[in-house]
Amino acid sequence: MSERILVFDMDGVLTDVADSYRETICRTVEHFTGRAITRELVQTYKNQGGWNNDWALSRKIAADLGVDVDYDTVTAHFQRLFLGNGADGLILRERWLPEPGLLERLGASYRLAIFTGRGKPEAGLTLDRFAARRLFDPVVGSDDIVNGKPAPDGLLLIASRHPDSRLWYVGDTVDDARSARAAAVPFIGIASPSSHRVEELRALFRREEAIAILDQVNQIETVLES
Repeated sequence: MSERILVFDMDGVLTDVADSYRETICRTVEHFTGRAITRELVQTYKNQGGWNNDWALSRKIAADLGVDVDYDTVTAHFQRLFLGNGADGLILRERWLPEPGLLERLGASYRLAIFTGRGKPEAGLTLDRFAARRLFDPVVGSDDIVNGKPAPDGLLLIASRHPDSRLWYVGDTVDDARSARAAAVPFIGIASPSSHRVEELRALFRREEAIAILDQVNQIETVLES
């Protein structure tokens, strides 16, 4: 019998990043341009696809506002805001989304894995904070692959490590959906009703042939049981 692997994206699926990554994008853009932007604008770019890398997205929005900033400069400022000095970084504003017991129940029937656009260090900080690292194997981050989402590299890497396995991917952006489709992996979309431009996101998921679209990760058992 082939192994079943349930692969999760992190941001927007396992963690609420509205006040961490999304807020850091807004603050980074404002720092370099002097102009405040909304999280709805950030979601507009995310729905276009191709902006899974938040450093690159911050630079792109700044450029569209008329300010061209070196990528490394943007990245350095972003990371200072996001990580802080260990006690005041915006990463500490993240909230863990799976309800108690959900992942343990899923882990009884599936191997649980992560494919995230985060680097491994940032992923590890959040997993350790919520005592969740032990639940996921493997954890694949942006520094494990050459091409980030929407390329399928991360999913293909997991599949290569577990031959004859069956994968599902759970994500919250069109880049997640496109990565899954490129890897021929069934996709489950998360589209929170409280998110900006959520109906547009749902339509994008349907276009990318998601097998299910959920409001939150805690509904996933209903899909897997059906």
